[in-house]
Amino acid sequence: MSEGRPVLIDADVMLGRHPRRDVGGGTVPELLAAMDRVGVAEAVVGSMTSWLHDPARGNRELLGLVAGQPRLRPCWVMLPDTCGETGSATGFADAAVEAGVAAVRAFPREHNYDLASADTAAMLDAIASVRLPLLVDAGQTTWRTVETLALAHPGLRIVVGGVGYRMLRQIAGVLDRTDHVSIGLADLSSHRGLEWLATRFGADRLVFGTGAPYRDPAEAVTRLMWSELGEAEVAAVGAGNLRRLLRREVRAA
Repeated sequence: MSEGRPVLIDADVMLGRHPRRDVGGGTVPELLAAMDRVGVAEAVVGSMTSWLHDPARGNRELLGLVAGQPRLRPCWVMLPDTCGETGSATGFADAAVEAGVAAVRAFPREHNYDLASADTAAMLDAIASVRLPLLVDAGQTTWRTVETLALAHPGLRIVVGGVGYRMLRQIAGVLDRTDHVSIGLADLSSHRGLEWLATRFGADRLVFGTGAPYRDPAEAVTRLMWSELGEAEVAAVGAGNLRRLLRREVRAA
């Protein structure tokens, strides 16, 4: 990375081969090469296996994939604890902390559960209690659900990625009424949407993420680096906000 360039930490990356999209092998060397190509220093990475096949197996395998890779921090995929697939809610959260997991991701649409139901409440409370942020794509849920979660679990820090085009009105309402919801940069494709959100809600509500490998990481990098945000805002969005979310300080009682 060139001297003086803002540090970028990617909150939205997957390892593994995608079964339906030709996006490469999803290997660690491929990911590191892509990060070097666009100037990303570190990444929070999930597993295609956890997403598209078996979350419990994929979560375990992910730890092996990122072992000895200081630039890569693991992100586990959650499920409700009703069927016991990933253990009890507290057991999952404690195991994640012990394994050095940086964040938890949810795919409720594809894993067929309601993120705001009683089925997931214990898991979300457990995740919030150990200060792990929850990552979820807009296409996996609804903005009403995101708001419901934020209000029902005030200690849960939520990052919504993959917001796409023409969602600013829905985003704005939720950000207005909640304190701990942030927006990821992957596919934030509304014209000047990044600048508008930073002006309206502050750059601290925005988190850098690329959606790699199923999105070209250069898209999100270009969106941020060519934006009209000031240097301090770019630094916050590029790395500072995610670092704050990943910091597991103990809350006062």
